Amino acid sequence: MAASICSRKATVTSTAFITHRECQLHDMGSYHPEAPDRLTAISDHMIAQGLDSYFAYHEAPLATLQQLGRVHAATHIAHVKRASPELGIVHLDPDTAMNRHTLQAALRAAGAGVLAVDLVMTKEVQNAFCAVRPPGHHAERNAAMGFCFFNNIAVAAAHALAAHKLSRVAVIDFDVHHGNGTEDCFKGNEHVLMVSTFQHPFYPYSGTEHPAANMLNVPLGRGADGEEFRRVVSDLWMPRLRAFQPEMLFISAGFDAHYEDEMGGLKLLEKDYAWVTEQVKQVADESAQGRIVSMLEGGYSLSALARSVTAHLRALADI
Repeated sequence: MAASICSRKATVTSTAFITHRECQLHDMGSYHPEAPDRLTAISDHMIAQGLDSYFAYHEAPLATLQQLGRVHAATHIAHVKRASPELGIVHLDPDTAMNRHTLQAALRAAGAGVLAVDLVMTKEVQNAFCAVRPPGHHAERNAAMGFCFFNNIAVAAAHALAAHKLSRVAVIDFDVHHGNGTEDCFKGNEHVLMVSTFQHPFYPYSGTEHPAANMLNVPLGRGADGEEFRRVVSDLWMPRLRAFQPEMLFISAGFDAHYEDEMGGLKLLEKDYAWVTEQVKQVADESAQGRIVSMLEGGYSLSALARSVTAHLRALADI
């Protein structure tokens, strides 16, 4: 990450930008697409676009055992901690590996969402974006997978319910992959509505088999573009979100459905990410006092990722 971005003082504070340098130290090997350069690309592009002064910057704290334990089994948390190596790289599955910095990075990534909730709920900011890694939406209650160790967005949403006594929160997930971990954490929970799109059939090959009543999972076929995505959001997501009347909205902001991203086969553009962010903001303004927490998930084409995050941030901050 550009050295100055965490220390710059924002001139406009409607949107918090939460990150931590330790999130860049997590490294699963030079071959791995979920790489430290992802965060560097985002911050460099923000600075190049002259946007870095528009945000209130905060360093992510470490998530606590209590915060993680709201969505993860104690055995899972202990397993991740035990697996942390002193040297080298240890694989938890073929795609998900730890170096000696991973545990701290994962705790920071989950802690970022907790801080974001607190900042938004205390009205210090209107909304927040967490530029963190490792991502989280594949981490199930008792399993790390798909580059994810702890479910960052689930930890944040559970914190809003438990610590701030909200009754209804919504999770919006537009990553190219199904957020199986978030679904695992919240399926059947009447206080949580999750709406999502994802390429299918595609990793992790889930989301279509008898989802719980509080899950609105919409699979998209390979090649689906922004027009189809927008139709799903307008016709399916928006009525369900408005009927639920969430008191806070959480975005699993994966940008690997971009047409330049070779990880998947969808064809979204930056303008589609800006548009869906504006739709989510409408719901937030109607029922949630504008409260939104967005957390980075996927996105592996560095240029497309940086442009897409910037479009998302412009929409969040009304720039």
